[in-house]
Amino acid sequence: MDIFTTKNGSVQGFRASADVVAVLGIPYAAPPFGANRFREPFPAPAWTGVRDCTAFGPIAPQSAQLPGAPVWSPDDEDILTVNIWTPAPEGGRLPVLVWIHGGAYTFGSSAQPDFDGTALARAGLVVVTLNYRLGFEGFGHVPAAEATAYPDNRGLLDQVAALRWVRENIAAFGGDPGNVTVAGQSSGAASVACLMVMDRARGLFRRAIAHSAASPCYTLDIAAATTREIAAAAGCAATAEGLTSATPEALVVASDRVVDDYRRDPASGSRHYDPALYAPVLDGAVLPTDPLTGMAAGATRGVDLLVCHTTEEYWLLDAVGSSAEITTEEQLALFAEDFDLPDGLVAGYRAAMPHAPVLDVYLAVFGDLLFGEYSNRLAEVHAQAGGRAFLSRFDRRRTGPNGVVRAWHCADIPFAFGNLDSDCLAFLIGGAPTSADHGLARRMVRAWADFAATGNPGWPSVDNSPAQAMMWRTDDAPADDKTAALRGLWVDADFPVLRP
Repeated sequence: MDIFTTKNGSVQGFRASADVVAVLGIPYAAPPFGANRFREPFPAPAWTGVRDCTAFGPIAPQSAQLPGAPVWSPDDEDILTVNIWTPAPEGGRLPVLVWIHGGAYTFGSSAQPDFDGTALARAGLVVVTLNYRLGFEGFGHVPAAEATAYPDNRGLLDQVAALRWVRENIAAFGGDPGNVTVAGQSSGAASVACLMVMDRARGLFRRAIAHSAASPCYTLDIAAATTREIAAAAGCAATAEGLTSATPEALVVASDRVVDDYRRDPASGSRHYDPALYAPVLDGAVLPTDPLTGMAAGATRGVDLLVCHTTEEYWLLDAVGSSAEITTEEQLALFAEDFDLPDGLVAGYRAAMPHAPVLDVYLAVFGDLLFGEYSNRLAEVHAQAGGRAFLSRFDRRRTGPNGVVRAWHCADIPFAFGNLDSDCLAFLIGGAPTSADHGLARRMVRAWADFAATGNPGWPSVDNSPAQAMMWRTDDAPADDKTAALRGLWVDADFPVLRP
C-alpha cells in the first residue's frame, strides 16, 4: 500500500500511474476560519490511523467555476492542503518542485487539470501543489490596533507555511528538503517573487520559477481603500469587528459586486480595464519591499531564477471577456492616461503594428504592462544584482477551426507540466494536441526538471545586457517576437505598477 508517514500522521495515496504515487489533500495548516480567520496560519492538528488522501481537498472561498476543477462551497473550511506526486524511490532524495497556482489572487486551486504532477514526477521530481487563501480572506487589509493580530498578506503566509511543511515532511515522500524549487504562474509567479524577498521564506527554497509574473503590489493606502469598498458592498463596517462578522461568502459576493462596478464604468480609472482588487501589500512587515527593489538590493542573489512569459499574454483575457473592450483611438488614449504610460509608448506600439486594429494594440501594450515587461525586469535585475537568472518566452500559436489560438496567458503551463490531453484544456491550447505539441511539452518538462535538479535549464543565463531568451515554439520558423524592438519604449516606466 502507498502509505507515507508525516509529522501529523500517516497518509495513503494511490497510483497515478505505474511509476508515480499521488497523495492528495494533506493538511499543512489548520482551517483558517472561526477563531483562526484573518490570522497567520496555525499548525494542522494531528490525526490517528491512516488518513485517506486520494482526493483533492476543498478550495479557497471564490465564485469562479473553472473547467475540470472543484467549486467552493461555504461549508468548506479545511482549505490549506498540499498534494504530492512522487516516483516513491526507495530512500530517494529527489529534487522537489512546489507549485503555486495563479488566478489574480482571487480564484483558482491546485486541483486544476493542468497542474497534475505525474509527468514532472516521471521526469525525476517530487511535485507539490498547494491551496492558499484568496480574495479578501488571503489579501484583504483588516484594520487592527495591532497589525500582528490580522496581518496583511495572509495568502503569502499560507505559502510560507506550506514550504515549511515541505521542509519537515518531504523526505518521507522521497524528496530532498535541501533542494526545493518554488514555482508559479501569473499571481502565483508574483507570489514566488515576493517569497524571494521575504525574510520568513528565507532558506525554504534554493531555486524559483516564475511564469508570467503579474506586476502590481499595493500600498497600504490602496489596500485600505479597497477594504472600504468591499465593506460598503457587504453592508458591514470597515473594521476588524465588521469584517469578521461578514461571512466569507458575503465578502466573495461583495468583491464580485465591486469588480462589476469597475467594469461598467469607463471613467473609474485603471481598474476599469482589469479590476484586480487584491495583490500583495507592501506592509513593511510580512512583505518589506516590492520584489524588484529587493532584488536590486541583492536580497535574492542566492536563489537561482527561471523566468518565462508568453508573447501574447493579454489576448486570453480578451477571449474570455474579462478585459475592457478598447476599440477606438479615444479609448486607447484614455487607457494610456489612466495608467500614466510614458509619452510615445502607445505610438511606438502602433508603429510596430501598423496594420493592427486598435484592440490588438491595446492588448499588446496591456499584456506587456502587466506581465511581459515585468517578467523581463525580474530576470535582468536579479542578474544585475549578482543572482543567476534564465529567461524564456512561450511563442507557440495554432490555427484551428475557430481561428488562431495565440501564445496567450496560461497556454504555456499545460506544456510545462506535460498535461495536454485533458478535454478541459482544449480551449487553452486550441484543440487536441499534435505530435509537435507533445514534443514541445517534453522539452519544457525537461527544462523544468533540469533546472530544479541542477539550476541549469539548458540555455545560457542572463548577463548584465538585455536578456537573450529561449523561445518555446513547435517548429523552427522565425518567431514573430517584437519584444526586443518594443522594450526600449518601457525605459521610463516604473514598476511595480501601483493601482488604482
